[in-house]
Amino acid sequence: MPHQTSPVRVQMTDAAGQPEPTPELESLYRTFEEQLLVPLWTEIGELMPSQPRSKALPHRWRWKDLLAAAEQAGELVPLGRGGERRAMALANPGLDGRPFATPTLWAAVQYLNPGEDAPVHRHSQHAFRFVVEGEGVWTTVNGDPVAMRRGDFLPQAGWNWHGHHNQSDRPMAWIDGLDIPFQHYTEATFFEFGPDAAGTREAPERSRSERLWAHPGLRPLTHLGPTPATPLLAYRWEHTDHALTEQLTLEADGHAVTVEPGHAAVRYTNPTTGGDVLPTLRAEFHRLAPHTETAARRETGSSVFQVFDGQGHLTVGASSWTVGRGDLFAVPSWHSLTLSTETGMDLFRFTDAPVFERLDLHRSRQEGART
Repeated sequence: MPHQTSPVRVQMTDAAGQPEPTPELESLYRTFEEQLLVPLWTEIGELMPSQPRSKALPHRWRWKDLLAAAEQAGELVPLGRGGERRAMALANPGLDGRPFATPTLWAAVQYLNPGEDAPVHRHSQHAFRFVVEGEGVWTTVNGDPVAMRRGDFLPQAGWNWHGHHNQSDRPMAWIDGLDIPFQHYTEATFFEFGPDAAGTREAPERSRSERLWAHPGLRPLTHLGPTPATPLLAYRWEHTDHALTEQLTLEADGHAVTVEPGHAAVRYTNPTTGGDVLPTLRAEFHRLAPHTETAARRETGSSVFQVFDGQGHLTVGASSWTVGRGDLFAVPSWHSLTLSTETGMDLFRFTDAPVFERLDLHRSRQEGART
């Protein structure tokens, strides 16, 4: 059998907590390498740190720069079975060039020219679309055409056929969020091609899923069982906006209904369970009233935010930025986050929290709560 170089490297060091360096120890370490063994005592600081040490870094992407790049791609890159989607993924600078916003979350800008079809396919990854501006594109999920408009959140569970079609005379861009990095790491990914076009040119005001499920507090008696992901394919902006407005109005009336003063927030939920819309992804919307600063908060797991409207300032760990409409930023695990605004700011957020909660690994800490 030909000799193969071992990928294992065990370094003998003269350090506190380590065995005394000797020729016998050196020989033992070479044996470990040959037998593909790694001693815990040389690795425990890396494998079991006192708190999470994410390889991902806090980072901000400017919407104006992303949109300019997407527009150029729209001129140069055709749609087809090569790449399936004209989507440009956010690459966190701490993840060695991988197309991942965080170790578990994928975020991308997708761009569709007038009259174009994004081919139908399905994949095991759970996904959503969030629209920060524009309209005219329909996403068709298992034959159900769903309109996409500014402020709409459109979740789509894994292994459902879906394609997109732009019926307008203008291009449109939006963000895609998926659990691609998580499924890639766990080696659980499946993918299958479908037809080249969305399959329908219907453009109803409301999708079939909305007609059945978008009635607050009411569910059809024919669908009483829980589903692992939401059957509702569109959460419309007018409902999100109204819920946030009412929270701040109630707060002004003296009722303690916001997460902290001036900070209204809602979570998109599965109407069959009341839980998260997707098994691996949580989505929320946050509104900061003018002259609001949040308490510093950190949690296990990571988040990606997009500023929907307004402007403000944020601090993630040791990094700080001013952000405005459309800008995206990544918050790695256990990095402290503080948000502030003088004029008011709306933010869409998605996280990997469902994974951490199911594994009983979720932990959070709020520092210096505002009063």
